[in-house]
Amino acid sequence: MIDYEILNAEQAQQEHAALCDVLTGCVAQGASVGFIDATDQPPIARFWQDVVYSIASGDKTLLVARDRGRIVATVIVVLGMMPNGAHRAEISKLLVHPDARRQGIARQLMLQAEQIARAAQRSLLVLDTRSGDVAEQLYLSLGWQVAGSIPWFARSTEGEMDATTVMYKRLEAYNGR
Repeated sequence: MIDYEILNAEQAQQEHAALCDVLTGCVAQGASVGFIDATDQPPIARFWQDVVYSIASGDKTLLVARDRGRIVATVIVVLGMMPNGAHRAEISKLLVHPDARRQGIARQLMLQAEQIARAAQRSLLVLDTRSGDVAEQLYLSLGWQVAGSIPWFARSTEGEMDATTVMYKRLEAYNGR
């Protein structure tokens, strides 16, 4: 059974190695998530340390999925926006470890991420994903809309330049936002 949990900063710090493991596993399988070399651990470790600080400040919420206690997936809801964007949140680092894929975990994480955004009174969600990736189809199936595509956006783990698709989803408006 998969359990879902929001981690506070202290919990995220305690799970630092497990979070790094999920990200490393995804990068090793070619995921386009900002990193191009799964063996280059310092940037991956720094990334999660920065997330811990952002959780502590309230700028980010980290939701994880556990399988028998082991973290196997993550999604980050970025809430810390500039004043003119306080009505929106960004979805970041939807990661499912290769050993835990094809169980509906990513879908459930996205549905719970929407709940987190609603609870934070956000009316617009945004994200970007590698164009043509399987994640793009997941987002479309969850009601996300394509805003456009940017060519040559990110270098892949194979060294190719990939396009990214920018997507959005409107949530119920809160307080006229």
